[in-house]
Amino acid sequence: MRLLTLFVLFQLAALLSIAQIPYGNNPSAGKYFNVGDAKLYYEIYGTGAPIVLLHGGVYGGIDEFEPFITRLSEKFQVICIATRGHGKSEIGKGPFTWQQRGDDAYKVIRSITKDSVMVLGFSDGGFSAYKLAASYPDVVKRMIVIGAGDRAKGTAEKNEYSKDMLLAQSKEYFENRLKIMPEPDRWNECLGYLNKLYNDDVLSTETFSKIKCPTLIMAGDRDHGHSVEKCTIVHRNIKNSQLSIVPDCGHVVFYCNFPALWESMKPFIGIQ
Repeated sequence: MRLLTLFVLFQLAALLSIAQIPYGNNPSAGKYFNVGDAKLYYEIYGTGAPIVLLHGGVYGGIDEFEPFITRLSEKFQVICIATRGHGKSEIGKGPFTWQQRGDDAYKVIRSITKDSVMVLGFSDGGFSAYKLAASYPDVVKRMIVIGAGDRAKGTAEKNEYSKDMLLAQSKEYFENRLKIMPEPDRWNECLGYLNKLYNDDVLSTETFSKIKCPTLIMAGDRDHGHSVEKCTIVHRNIKNSQLSIVPDCGHVVFYCNFPALWESMKPFIGIQ
């Protein structure tokens, strides 16, 4: 699951170099919660009704949401959770599953608030959001998912991420990622867990059919891994859902055309 092209990876590196707030590694906003076998890191910005941000995998982290956090925190309490093995979160024990991702998010959310929340999930974070909403319908009142289509059995592309491969791809970028990881020596192990998650775990109609909250599904029309067809399957199986396709964009729509994405989101989350 190639979540970012090299071009977008370099865009992210450039963005982080000029960011005024060190999202994903901000001592003034960061906290931890132990979900049982791992301490997960999260940051909170702003005040108001809670909205939870769930980032993408392998290349991703809280910092990728910088364009959203700065705007959302003007009206909402923005809760940004770092996934196992990403950023400053621990890896835990045993393989990863999509259900585990949803359960982790639930535990962190409930440690912060007893209210229902809105959720914004991108790519891996979108799949986590699907599981969260399906398993804990009382928690998620509204959900936006970007770049996360149907993952029926036998349809996933094979992934073979490794430390050597990623460092060869962008040495400085990933070395900076490793500097803030609490368990950098386990990174290759973590990538093995991610490969198995991407290659073997299923997330399809058995999950989508259980989701009751209003859901906005968004994607770029050139996202080959999460195609319009795969996102349409999700839309058809979540009864209370909308589908928004951004033209001439690949997977990371918010780096390609943030204004189009933002304008589509605003009415859905109640921003004038």
